[in-house]
Amino acid sequence: MKIRKLRTQVVHFPFDPPIDGGAHLLRSADCVLVFLETDAGLIGEGLVFALNKQRLVVIDEMIRSLEPLVIGLDPELGGSFSARAFRDIGFLGRTGVAVIGVAGVDNALWDLRGKAAGLNVARLIGACATAVPAYHSGGLWISRSIDELQREAADFVAQGWRAMKMRLGKPRAEEDVARVRAVREAIGPDIGLMVDSNQQLTVPRAIRLGRMLEQFNLTWFEEPIPYQDHAGEAEIAAALDTPVASGETEYTSRGMFEMLRARSADILMPDLQRMGGPTEFLKAAHIAEAFNTPVSSHLFPEMNLSLLAAVPNAVYLEYIPWCEPAYLERISLDVQGRAIVPDRPGWGFGLDEDAIKHYAA
Repeated sequence: MKIRKLRTQVVHFPFDPPIDGGAHLLRSADCVLVFLETDAGLIGEGLVFALNKQRLVVIDEMIRSLEPLVIGLDPELGGSFSARAFRDIGFLGRTGVAVIGVAGVDNALWDLRGKAAGLNVARLIGACATAVPAYHSGGLWISRSIDELQREAADFVAQGWRAMKMRLGKPRAEEDVARVRAVREAIGPDIGLMVDSNQQLTVPRAIRLGRMLEQFNLTWFEEPIPYQDHAGEAEIAAALDTPVASGETEYTSRGMFEMLRARSADILMPDLQRMGGPTEFLKAAHIAEAFNTPVSSHLFPEMNLSLLAAVPNAVYLEYIPWCEPAYLERISLDVQGRAIVPDRPGWGFGLDEDAIKHYAA
């Protein structure tokens, strides 16, 4: 079996109403879908995305520029793609849109490899679990009132979620504390609760706020300051009892290594597209394991579920439904609030042709 064609399709998923994400106003999630077609009829599927329709043309072109690296490739020998792709983009460097382009192709290639073997990607790698603890990240936004926060949090629990994340970012620390207190009261002491500052604080403010929030037994305090300040994050992590989670904005396994070496995160959060796809994601997870550091995922739950199921130091899958309309299947939870790894080949979540036509650019 050989890959004969790489094809892309841009789709837009509008948010109605727009989401106040704290750092940005989010109007839409916009995906570049990637299809690798073979001479045997199998098709590998993957995607990468941007927000608010920004720079999609550049991402799409970057992905399509990598087509010569996969034409004629046997999916069973697909392990060579990532290294060749990173050499190919060397002039542009190992960050930014070039890496996102590599991720788009690598995502589709791993789906194809699983389908060719008749295995879910988790089992193709070597599964460690059949279900992964998951948290709901698609709500509890900074724009919500306290009453809205409490209703939404209680609704997530009623849906079967055993963990959830809320955003911080009010002008006064006392306001953030009041909001976290309200959510904790709504969900009780046994539900996991994460908070995310979206890189908006300074080191002193993050330490002060983090100490004020320790009474609520938080699962983690995410991205308190700008991501590139690894020394600052390390200072915060050392000062707080609450674990600091970070890494979603860093690039490739090398970036993860530098964070681990700086001890800037208690929980590492590699982003699938900023890693450059599953190949680099797995490298990052294994490096974290060597540092005795757990990993969580960032976005892309339909693909990250299988990857985390094959990672022994995985702690949580982030669930956010932004690209969910593109898929035929949905994430399912067991009675413990864990996301169930599908037994379908590849990622186990197929792209929906009718939805693609509806949301196509």
